[in-house]
Amino acid sequence: MKLIFSIIFMLTAGGLFATAPLDGGFSGAPKASASQEERDRAFFEARNKVINTSEKYLNTPYRYGGITSKGLDCSGLIYLSFKDAVGVSLPRSASSLYSWTEKIPFDKAQPGDLLFFKTDNSGRITHVAIYLGARRFIHSASHGAKTGVINTSLDEGSWSRTFAGAGRAFPEISKDFKQPVTAASAPLNPLSEKSFNEQRAPSVQNVSSTWRFYYGAAFAPTWNAFLKDGNFLRGFTSQFRLSAGSRFFGAQMLFGLELRPEYDGALGVFRLPLSLSWGLNDKYRIFAGPVLSIGSASLSTAEGERHYSQGTTWFGTLGITAAPFILSTSKGDFAPYAEAAWQSYSNNNSDSNLNADFSANFRFSTGLRWTMQILK
Repeated sequence: MKLIFSIIFMLTAGGLFATAPLDGGFSGAPKASASQEERDRAFFEARNKVINTSEKYLNTPYRYGGITSKGLDCSGLIYLSFKDAVGVSLPRSASSLYSWTEKIPFDKAQPGDLLFFKTDNSGRITHVAIYLGARRFIHSASHGAKTGVINTSLDEGSWSRTFAGAGRAFPEISKDFKQPVTAASAPLNPLSEKSFNEQRAPSVQNVSSTWRFYYGAAFAPTWNAFLKDGNFLRGFTSQFRLSAGSRFFGAQMLFGLELRPEYDGALGVFRLPLSLSWGLNDKYRIFAGPVLSIGSASLSTAEGERHYSQGTTWFGTLGITAAPFILSTSKGDFAPYAEAAWQSYSNNNSDSNLNADFSANFRFSTGLRWTMQILK
């Protein structure tokens, strides 16, 4: 009975005090009898070695299945960095590394932890990187403006959209740990430029000041979604866009300024909206702004010509943009998109025609959008 109780106790204790996979068993691992300070120092040095080793492979070209300095894929960089730095062979795919690590929230991630991404529609973990601190990571990218082993910000391009979680290979370093002072002649590395705790928990002010800037263009046919009379194709809308994104109150936000030349063949007018847009990401945004309307707005219906006015106004457009998916390439991000917008036209007719009057004020478009990041 005592033996059974002892076994149950050890299994329970093992579950309660489970830690990251590399709590020991690697080159430079702390002894079982090590103090907390000695453990922190050992894990700090191990994380440092992994990061420094990974940076030796910067600019190495991407190669699927690659595991040498001639070419690396994402998990190949992880495998080679840990093998060279601490003599440990890790699982050889992004999904198996995700299963192997200790899962943690991103705000608990420390330099040397692993970041995971879902970069396709399969729902599986397909990409892995080494966290450097301050929302930056090193990885071997197969697509985007730059490929191969590069340093990237989590706020760049599609990475914030596809981020899936963080995991630990080494145990967490305690908040009370004071990093060792490096020799004056030693080169600085990601963990010794600032105190470790500053790296692992950058201030809200520092994170919020990390801006990303984009420019782009779009074109979309406009459809006669509700107008019974007339052609199916109503006209076109286009877009020239400048936007900036950053984090506020812990959430990613994207702001834009857009010039939107439009032709409405049903109304017989050319419109020039200037809109401000906002969204949590580039997939879904709302926009609104003033409009200059050129021409006499009128609709031809079975009952005759219907006339409208006040197309030029300070609040002439309000709408929403939705992009179901975004394809990132070296030439920028491409996305099919749809827009629904309300146009400000007043009815100048004595009678009522709900279908025509609604159609005069409603625009529905589908098209293709292109976006390129200006600064990284």
